[in-house]
Amino acid sequence: MRRFFADMNPTLRGFLIIAAIVFAIIVLNQQTALLSLVYLTRIVFFLAVAFFVYLMWRERRGEISTWPGRAQAAFYGGAILALVSIGVFIVQGASGRSAFAFFVILGICGFSMFRVWRDQHRYG
Repeated sequence: MRRFFADMNPTLRGFLIIAAIVFAIIVLNQQTALLSLVYLTRIVFFLAVAFFVYLMWRERRGEISTWPGRAQAAFYGGAILALVSIGVFIVQGASGRSAFAFFVILGICGFSMFRVWRDQHRYG
């Protein structure tokens, strides 16, 4: 039996494992526990994104502090708006127009932060 699974196509083996997990959740009536786990992973994902942004800021805070006040405000405003948008997306979810608005907001935040960074690194 071990050789049967070892010689099996890895994709098929992965789908069989997923099907076994789904079957166990349905048979054991564990939907509530699974939903709790999903909500916890959403919170952990948001905290991981916030921690990553914090690490990037901490690494470059000396450089950012030399920028003019308006550039700092635009850069930090874009970062904070992006984090708030991700937080709302994680808490409420999104579909349709709200998902479109989420991606538009993230795009605008990323573009504004990139423009500020590029303007501050232009020598000449």
